[in-house]
Amino acid sequence: MDKLDLKLNEVFSGKVVRKDLLHRVKKGTNVPTFVLEFLLARFCASDGDEEIQAGIEAVLATLQDNYVRPDESNAAQSRVATKGKHKFIDKIHVRYVEKEKRHWASLENFNSQRIAISDRFYRDNERILEGGIWAEITVAANEMDEDDYAFYVEELRPIQLSRFDFEAYQEGRRGFSRDEWLDAVMRSVGLEPSKMSKRLKFHFVARLAPLVEPNFNFVELGPRGTGKSYFYSEFSPYSTLISGGQATKATLFYNNARRRIGLVGFWDTIAFDEVAGIKIRDPDTIQIMKDFLANGRFSRGVEVIADASMAFVGNIDHSIDQIVNSAEYDLFLPLPPEFDLAVMDRFACYLPGWEMPKNSSEFLTNNYGFITDYLCEAFHYQFSHTNRYEDVNKRIRLGKDAEGRDEKGIKKTICAFLKILHPDGAVTAEEFDEYTHYAVELRRRVKEQMNKRKPDDEFAKINLSYISSTGKEVLVHCPESRNAMATLEPARRGIHGEKLAPATPVATVVEPPPASKPTIAAPVQEPQSIPIETVQPVPQPTTEVSPLATAAQEQHFTIHYGATGYTFDSIVGPYLAGAQEVIVEDPYIRITHQVHNFVRLCETIVKNGGVRQVTLVTTQDENPEISEKTRTMLEDVSQSLLETDVVLKIRFNPNLHDREIRIDNGWTVKIGRGLDFYQKPSTYFDIGSNDLSLRKCLETKVDIFRSGSTQGK
Repeated sequence: MDKLDLKLNEVFSGKVVRKDLLHRVKKGTNVPTFVLEFLLARFCASDGDEEIQAGIEAVLATLQDNYVRPDESNAAQSRVATKGKHKFIDKIHVRYVEKEKRHWASLENFNSQRIAISDRFYRDNERILEGGIWAEITVAANEMDEDDYAFYVEELRPIQLSRFDFEAYQEGRRGFSRDEWLDAVMRSVGLEPSKMSKRLKFHFVARLAPLVEPNFNFVELGPRGTGKSYFYSEFSPYSTLISGGQATKATLFYNNARRRIGLVGFWDTIAFDEVAGIKIRDPDTIQIMKDFLANGRFSRGVEVIADASMAFVGNIDHSIDQIVNSAEYDLFLPLPPEFDLAVMDRFACYLPGWEMPKNSSEFLTNNYGFITDYLCEAFHYQFSHTNRYEDVNKRIRLGKDAEGRDEKGIKKTICAFLKILHPDGAVTAEEFDEYTHYAVELRRRVKEQMNKRKPDDEFAKINLSYISSTGKEVLVHCPESRNAMATLEPARRGIHGEKLAPATPVATVVEPPPASKPTIAAPVQEPQSIPIETVQPVPQPTTEVSPLATAAQEQHFTIHYGATGYTFDSIVGPYLAGAQEVIVEDPYIRITHQVHNFVRLCETIVKNGGVRQVTLVTTQDENPEISEKTRTMLEDVSQSLLETDVVLKIRFNPNLHDREIRIDNGWTVKIGRGLDFYQKPSTYFDIGSNDLSLRKCLETKVDIFRSGSTQGK
């Protein structure tokens, strides 16, 4: 037990459980997490190894005796008929049969659709009628021959707390720092926080946001196997997962025939899994969804108000790097065609699922965390009884590009973070700035994709910003699109789809080769970093300009996505005549392929013959292992250059953002993406993996100009 384990056990005695026990019993069963922890809390409420082992055996015995697999349903019915009754752990549904004017219960794995049930059970637990709930159910055999049913529900105990003390929960939170509480939440969902960055922890907190904030509209698209649907299918008994199929207005919103509200009236969160496969045949469903996503209300003959949040999760089968650099595709590509811009605009946040790790035992924790049911009760209480919107409204200040729905989405995301991480209400200015920065990024991702789809400038205000607690305006970017001009400045099209000319003329000297059509390849992600060494900016070289350099011409052109024929020899080589020193500024010379690009540039410089010094100005990765590996690679480059009488100097500037190559003969070469403007080959055997003239490029702008001249665009 580490310090956090000790503190959790001291402050929340009886409400925490060792998560490694969950992993041990979880394997081999398809029982939801909150059900297993319900049993672990009952049988393993001890720290002694012998007691815990006995408790695990009791849990496994209970599952063996009371949990029925689908292929054992006939044996389960026989057991009830033989013994007279038996207790099951299962998911129970109740449906109303109009012709018979009565209710019938069914168990998920009992294979009987006609189990009689008393009205007191479904009146006390209305969610049984919409989606069903997990419970301990005692099923008894009916001995009355004249009845048309063989079984009935004798007892029913929902698997959830009977009473939750929110004030005690708040008081317990005050004994933890923010980071301690953040780690406690991570362990409660079964993850080990020591193996995650703060950004990754925030991603997992964002997944919990729909469970704690009413009318919160959430979307996450990313690779398979990252646990997108887990939080909505197994983590909380207050959420329900719709797996594909049809989403009808009667099921989701209101059934006019039965005069009953749909799922939105019975669940805190409704999640749509595999959102690309949703079939919406009735256009009224989308219109009602738009109304509900906007303000939690809609009308179907009657005015209905509900608090349910909606989460849309699905898979992206394309390279993120190619999508953001493509003029044709956007990151909403997997959504069904019925989800138009009006639906997208109602999303409060877009979680970058491609940054989430694949499910792996390496990320699982063996320490203590809250019993899932206890934490979910805390979330459910805050979902229904607390409102932090006014608190956020008083503190936050957003930039001029934030419009109405941007502001609402950002504020609701911050509200969710405050409820999850600060249920006691205390939050520092620095912590509030962190949540604001993250919330603005999640909303900007939504707006960037809408701006890319819209042929005019309706969503063009994508430069969302906020005023920090120090009074400074902070502009927020999305990491994947920070340098993707196809996303930041998308091409506009006319009424008939024709491409429109940009508002200002583009100065072009060299006509670039035609771009090839984008292809699907492995994602190439730009690494995120926090520099760890600070230096003063490097001064401009003041060496006298060589007359040999005057023959070259200024150029301003665009390398289109998929184009070939561009090398450092062809772009930089002609401007090295008479040069003795070259300064390369690029913040991302860190991982192997980026250092390879730098070596290619150095080869071009060496072939010129006159350069005696190369200065590389870059940044360092926050990961010490990556940073050390980068230093080793650059030292190898330095030693190799010394053999050609070229000295390599390396400087680290944490404030570096621009990318340019400055030559002491007066020329400056600015490549928008820096040296990393090539598509990464999927294998070493791809054509272009060695010859850069055959390597496909990413889209980027190139500006080559003399010192003192006006740079064109």
